[in-house]
Amino acid sequence: MQAQPVRATAIPSFSDALRAVETLLLSSGQRTARRNAWTSVLEDRRRAKDRVEAERVLQQAVSGRR
Repeated sequence: MQAQPVRATAIPSFSDALRAVETLLLSSGQRTARRNAWTSVLEDRRRAKDRVEAERVLQQAVSGRR
């Protein structure tokens, strides 16, 4: 009896699985809108982080002058 060849199939990552479900359920316009919304969220978070850092630097500058 001859051994059967072994086939390895990569298990998709969680994000790959979500992207596949998204592709099945949403039209391309909705996908684009969701991606744009997420990009906006990430940009808002970055700006908030930058604002907090700027406030901290300004507070240190004011404290150093006194």
